[in-house]
Amino acid sequence: MKDWLLVLQGAVRAGRAAAPGVALWAFAASGAWAATASVPYVPTPQEVVERMLEIAKVTANDYVIDLGSGDGRIVVTAARKHKARGFGVDLNPERIDEANANARKAGVTDRVSFQQRDLFETDLSDATVITMYLLPRVNLELRPRLLDLKPGTRVVSHDFSMNDWKPDVHVKIEAKDKYGGAGGTSDIYFWIIPAKVGGIWRWQLPVSGKTVGYEIALSQTFQAIAGKAKVGVRTVALQSPKLSGDAISFSFTAEVNGTPVKHQFSGRVQGPAISGNVALSGSRIHAQLDWTAERTAAMSFEDRGSVLRHAAIR
Repeated sequence: MKDWLLVLQGAVRAGRAAAPGVALWAFAASGAWAATASVPYVPTPQEVVERMLEIAKVTANDYVIDLGSGDGRIVVTAARKHKARGFGVDLNPERIDEANANARKAGVTDRVSFQQRDLFETDLSDATVITMYLLPRVNLELRPRLLDLKPGTRVVSHDFSMNDWKPDVHVKIEAKDKYGGAGGTSDIYFWIIPAKVGGIWRWQLPVSGKTVGYEIALSQTFQAIAGKAKVGVRTVALQSPKLSGDAISFSFTAEVNGTPVKHQFSGRVQGPAISGNVALSGSRIHAQLDWTAERTAAMSFEDRGSVLRHAAIR
């Protein structure tokens, strides 16, 4: 870990002891900053900023919120290069003035704004993309709020991960301008906020002229899901379960009306419902059907695993 980061971590501990609940120190995708002049402003290299926006696939339809926006370069670049709208927050008034000046210079003041504000008191609900360069400890404090955002919201972090929340994408790039021109390697972490799908889901399908009842029990650890399906009195494991934002897919083979049938499901999660399509294939059936499931019992991330145990004893 770099020396300047160790200094900042110590300052965070000291600052929070003096003023609990106030984010005195933060980093953003545009750089690291401090509320006092004794710690230098450390900007993220422009090439890293641009790669972060590329990984997040930022477009003109996006609203980017940069937590700890520094000189504003991440939001300004998103607006100038990708025509996105954006908003940045920072505790340092000098950085806010600098960010607004950079927005004026780039001619994007109609699409971006910057405010002096605590990132923990910032409303994130309108964001489609969130960028940050935060201390690991701050990442973890912020994580519960991120996981409550709308499924499909993208999060990009420079250099620091989310501990046991594994990224959907992790890349390393060499940045010649990092650390004041000394150069170094930058890590970029990318996540898509997953829908909350843990629990029991039930639905019915018309198969070969008969109505068949289905039940799946899903466990969830962030975007990783697993589970079992129950068809009649038999229980089988889900195959290739996948969750990305609100998009879910899985498959299984189960006996239906005395014949093994492969089921391939895909759909979108909408709160307590999943709607989509299912492909059925077997010796006596080949069909494409609409599919809607309703959740009859939910569980939190902290309860993960209990549903699978429940399914095993049913």
